Amino acid sequence: MDFVIVPPPVVVVPVVGKDASFPVRRVYCVGRNYAAHAREMGSDPTREPPFFFCKPADAVVPVAQGATLELPYPQATANLHHEIELVVAIGKGGADIPVDEALSYVWGYGAGLDMTRRDLQFALRDKGRPWELGKAFDQAAPISPLVPASVVGHPGKGEVWLNVNGESRQRGDVSDMIWSMAEIISNLSTYFRLEPGDLIFTGTPEGVGPVVAGDLIEAGVEGVGSLAVRIV
Repeated sequence: MDFVIVPPPVVVVPVVGKDASFPVRRVYCVGRNYAAHAREMGSDPTREPPFFFCKPADAVVPVAQGATLELPYPQATANLHHEIELVVAIGKGGADIPVDEALSYVWGYGAGLDMTRRDLQFALRDKGRPWELGKAFDQAAPISPLVPASVVGHPGKGEVWLNVNGESRQRGDVSDMIWSMAEIISNLSTYFRLEPGDLIFTGTPEGVGPVVAGDLIEAGVEGVGSLAVRIV
């Protein structure tokens, strides 16, 4: 097939222990899925139905094991925030997925950063407008290599952590999520047919905050993976 422009490359994430990569189709994110984080954002952490927003696939930036990614401070913001999250990688397609079957759709897991232009997000939120300018910018989703569920299982608990320049910023646990991974997958699949290659960022614990050029972010999810990012 001929193209009138050069097709963009496929976005891929390395897989731990394999000479193979996971191709990214779509990136879904869950908003305010930890009660303490909901409170620090000024929201009620009651168990309302989850809500979702998206990032473009090419916002995903893989961070190799043992490497430090240099992440440019994005344009149009003066308040860039970190959010560390457990990431679910979908391995088979389906819609209207029952909760008790949802984890069978998971291929694997990773640790990811939902980088956020907080000033833009809040300005949009306060006007009742979509969050894309605050969430869906270039390189807004650094991610660790993925580990297959066949290796790590389905984490029901495990520390979710983030340090900036060696100082603790975020500490939580997968078990603190308001909506479990199975419930998230099931609910999301009532709005979109999930397909292999989809990634779901499952929310962040409390302690989000700003970073500036020169800061080193080190973060991870216990038993799943970790990553290091230097803001430049």
